[in-house]
Amino acid sequence: MKPIFVLNGPNLSRLGKREPGVYGTATLADIEALCRAEAQALGHAIDFRQSEREGELIEWLHAADDAACAVVLNPAAYGHTSIALLDAIQSIAVPVIECHLSNIAAREPFRHTTLTARACRGAIFGFGAASYTLAIRAAAALVGQ
Repeated sequence: MKPIFVLNGPNLSRLGKREPGVYGTATLADIEALCRAEAQALGHAIDFRQSEREGELIEWLHAADDAACAVVLNPAAYGHTSIALLDAIQSIAVPVIECHLSNIAAREPFRHTTLTARACRGAIFGFGAASYTLAIRAAAALVGQ
């Protein structure tokens, strides 16, 4: 079976240091370990990646169309601004679940709208690191596992 891609956008490499009151104290490595354990419990492998670059995220989404069964995407701030990521999600057939650590609806007004979520099968936000494990469960359910 193809893996679930877990793709992470800009500044998520700073987790554990960056605004722990908003994003929690878990590092990206901690979240990766949680994702791997959740996916394994559901009979899936994951391909976990992070990039500061929008173009690289787009390339990974394109690659997911052939190499993944589903995608969990935390686009970070790009979710609020990137029509290019929206277009990339719309161009692929595999289901994409958007996730965010913080409750974007309770934050600054510019974070209330996510352009990319409109192309995703669903969105999960506000549960800290558990947003990822919930998204992995949703992705597995969408692909029948």
